Amino acid sequence: MLARHIQYFLAVAQHQGFTKAAAALHVSQPALSQQVRQLEESLGAQLFDRSGRKTCLTDAGEVYLRYALRAAQELQEGKRAIHDVADLSRGALRIAVTPTFTTYLIGPLVEAFHQRYPNITLNVREVAQEQMEQQLLADELDVGIAFDQAHAQDIDAAPLLVETLALVVGTQHPLAREQAIGLQALNAESLILLSSEFATREQIDRYCNQHAIRPRVVMEANVIGALLEVVRRTRLSTLLPAAIAQAHPELVAIELGPQRLQRTAVLMRRQGAYQSAAARVFIEVAREVGATFGA
Repeated sequence: MLARHIQYFLAVAQHQGFTKAAAALHVSQPALSQQVRQLEESLGAQLFDRSGRKTCLTDAGEVYLRYALRAAQELQEGKRAIHDVADLSRGALRIAVTPTFTTYLIGPLVEAFHQRYPNITLNVREVAQEQMEQQLLADELDVGIAFDQAHAQDIDAAPLLVETLALVVGTQHPLAREQAIGLQALNAESLILLSSEFATREQIDRYCNQHAIRPRVVMEANVIGALLEVVRRTRLSTLLPAAIAQAHPELVAIELGPQRLQRTAVLMRRQGAYQSAAARVFIEVAREVGATFGA
């Protein structure tokens, strides 16, 4: 309603009369006069001098005109901004991923998204899954990429890809030429693993317990980059997504069998949250890129 009052006021001021303003606005003169009087009553001031042949602004009207013009400009810019967001010529998106995804998925994903939508600003964070869900619920994130496990009640999780973990070794490791090994062969390995604060470590420990495997863990790390560097430079091995090794030429992924170590990655959002155009296309691109990494 306020936008209409401003529009009508500006038309009368421009045309210096209600008749011409009504014609320009394609409304009846009585309807226009009524709207302007409502505006004057709400402001407690007379905006127009109607006594002469021309309708002129009063002193109060002159003052109000400056602000009305500014408001009309802001409203028009707001309308353009909405259009810009809808057609993806601008916007911002807050994304979070759990740590292992920063080593192989987030790079190709951001590359593909930025090539298509270069004017969308991405804020990418690496956080643990529990913290990610809390930030989604607090409206501090738009989209999260994590794992399919027990989620908070108001979190929606949609499958993204099935990730296969493998024995990852450096090219100098004795098993580097092997394509696959049996699970029991892990008992002979000296491993460096992610520390217990990672969901990946919990999944690895559960997998080993289920299959009565007791590998020798000689080192732990809470930084994936450091872990990969150790594996690259030594004969220690690790258990990580096979896709990580594929992204690093000096690493080799050896398939575990016959029972694979797999987990499902998911796209997480707050249930019922407004989904911007940028969020919708990000999810589309994530699914396309995720399909190239699936098991």
